[in-house]
Amino acid sequence: MDTTIQGSCCCGAVAFELSATPSMMGMCHCTRCRKVGASALVFVARESLSWIRGRDIVSTYTPDAPYKYARCFCSICGTSLGEILSEEDSFPISGHCLDSDPVVRNTFHEFVAEKPEWYVIGDDAVQFEGHPHAVETPPDAE
Repeated sequence: MDTTIQGSCCCGAVAFELSATPSMMGMCHCTRCRKVGASALVFVARESLSWIRGRDIVSTYTPDAPYKYARCFCSICGTSLGEILSEEDSFPISGHCLDSDPVVRNTFHEFVAEKPEWYVIGDDAVQFEGHPHAVETPPDAE
């Protein structure tokens, strides 16, 4: 079975592929992720990412403290690419830029305390008020 997962930006100038299934998927509801269009995140291994084209036109937005995660995007169309230029062994990229089924499904929601009132979470994934590591047990687990 072919596990290659294709990804690209809206205008097609950036294209990449993943040779392995992402390790997990999560939804971030923080104001930053929502504003940059990267709330659906898949976590990928750096060695599984191969560039087809456009790495040189990926731009990075580096936020002021206390935020630490840089956000990557296509410099032509603005498509959010998550942290696709990260040097870490594993990092999140926007699930919305994947053209193929990532195989994994959503397992958690983080920063649900920041989600807008009009948005209703419609799955059974575990929900955390902030980062999952900041909460010992999910709110509904007691």
